[in-house]
Amino acid sequence: MKKTLWSAMMLCTLGLSGCGDDTTEPPLDNQPKLDTQSNILAFLEGKTLVMEGDNIPSHPLSLDEDINWGSASQCFQKVSIAVGGNNFHVSSVPGTILNSAGVGQPGSTCDHATAQNALVFDSKAVTLSNIAADGSCFEVLVDYGSFKQEGRAKFSEDTKTLSMELYFEAKATGWHCADGAVGAKTVSASGQPFTGNAVQVYAISG
Repeated sequence: MKKTLWSAMMLCTLGLSGCGDDTTEPPLDNQPKLDTQSNILAFLEGKTLVMEGDNIPSHPLSLDEDINWGSASQCFQKVSIAVGGNNFHVSSVPGTILNSAGVGQPGSTCDHATAQNALVFDSKAVTLSNIAADGSCFEVLVDYGSFKQEGRAKFSEDTKTLSMELYFEAKATGWHCADGAVGAKTVSASGQPFTGNAVQVYAISG
């Protein structure tokens, strides 16, 4: 009997068999739920989204950053979005387009380092729809009054970045989440297959 009892004690000590209740608490899940518009906007409320450096795509809104598109030019040094009241307050710092041959003409270059005066504008409404349960894809419509942007977006797994693939309203097709993941080559812009990179990547702070 003593030998049997001693063997049982040794097994418990070595953790080789179950001995009593397991009191280990499961790890806490601190990840925000990003499965509805209200949850996503609540998560972003009071935060600032910043896009700069390598996070700036070559073709924001499908427009080549190296081409002078006049007031629609997409050459940026930095874009910041402050989220408040379920809306976007945008501060966009343009870069400088060098050697422009005219509006819409190739041959120029976007100089990210040489900044122009910031452009500031506020959204009138932000609408999110077709939201995946894990925030891996959802659709975005941002109404700035004089123009609208639409596209698909996703959060990184650690929720430290938000990627938004945006286009001017009604200027592109194939950008819905049902068409593919953010950045998938499913988009046509102005009736032509779009092969550039329009995914704007924003670091989330605050």
